[in-house]
Amino acid sequence: MFRVSCSVVGGRRSVVGSRQSAVGSAGFADLDTGRIGERARELGFDLVGVAAAWPVPYFSAYRDWLARGYHGEMGYMARPDRAARREEPARIVPGVRSVVCVGVNYWPGALPVGYGDDPARGLISNYAWGLDYHDLLLPRLEELATFIRAEAGCQVVARAYVDTGPVLERAYAAQAGLGFIGQNTCLIHPRMGSWLFLGEILVDLELEPTPGAVRGGCGTCRRCLEACPTGALVAPYVLDARRCISYLTIELKGAIPPELRPWMGRWIYGCDVCQAVCPWQRFARPTGEPSFLAGEPERAAPRLVDLSRINEEQFRERYRGTAIHRIGRGRLLRNVAVALGNWKDGRAVPALQDMLHDPEPLVREHAVWGLSQHAEADQGAHDDEGDG
Repeated sequence: MFRVSCSVVGGRRSVVGSRQSAVGSAGFADLDTGRIGERARELGFDLVGVAAAWPVPYFSAYRDWLARGYHGEMGYMARPDRAARREEPARIVPGVRSVVCVGVNYWPGALPVGYGDDPARGLISNYAWGLDYHDLLLPRLEELATFIRAEAGCQVVARAYVDTGPVLERAYAAQAGLGFIGQNTCLIHPRMGSWLFLGEILVDLELEPTPGAVRGGCGTCRRCLEACPTGALVAPYVLDARRCISYLTIELKGAIPPELRPWMGRWIYGCDVCQAVCPWQRFARPTGEPSFLAGEPERAAPRLVDLSRINEEQFRERYRGTAIHRIGRGRLLRNVAVALGNWKDGRAVPALQDMLHDPEPLVREHAVWGLSQHAEADQGAHDDEGDG
């Protein structure tokens, strides 16, 4: 059992650790770090670990990634103040000593037969089938932070994040023993795979780090690099977000580069290819959190023609409370227009023609491209007939 104690030395806060189970000396408040793990699991987290806040793991790799421009239009990642916080977490929580890392399995299971391989349906990354994970997990992390404060019995400064803060969360999670970082840049747990949401709490308590190394790794496997439709994995452990379908369908606010559109297939929100082909996913089990489930298959693989016709009010009604709601109707229908262009079926043409009159210029632009793809396919078919 490991305990930490809070005290003030020379006007400055200090934290003293001991392996004794006895209560510390007068004025000290003991915290059993094992209880943090127990409470985290009670709150629904599947994985929990602790990493030292210093030194920041993999920061040099992050800096090199930015220098290559691989972050694309995600300017918030390259902002000097945000980069400085990632390098020096004390800018977020003064006196930070530890990072409590958590993970939760979100895999909702496979699509029903006939949905995933139906070319008339769009594909949505399985993390977005249910409710928005930010809204679900952050309150639980805040509750865990409150528990830590109460257990410590002294003033504790803590800050919780779920995929939104200037923190290298996968790096800290790997250091805390939640898994290893794979060649697809995802955190992989050797008994759960990579369908994991991550969160962290920065605290100014010096907690004993959990063992960081976990058994497992990618070895010579290159499945994710070879399967990526757009070649976004430019090298093992290196992602060029500018080519990533998840970036193109979610983060990119403007027009999708025309040369990448044919490779997007039917993905209309995110992409699961580099994770789905990973051999470690054979250990994945369906999540126990019902909020991450689709509820009905249409929410996971909607009909493209039907989706092309929704108006703003229908979009809000359908996607309120989900991650998809964050990108807005315009970007979603932009993605739908690309998928309709890639679906070489005459049923897509009337839908694309209707989209030429959409109030959103972004949608109209991509509808023009979609129709051009059908025109080229028709011309190619006629040429083939002539050759015969």
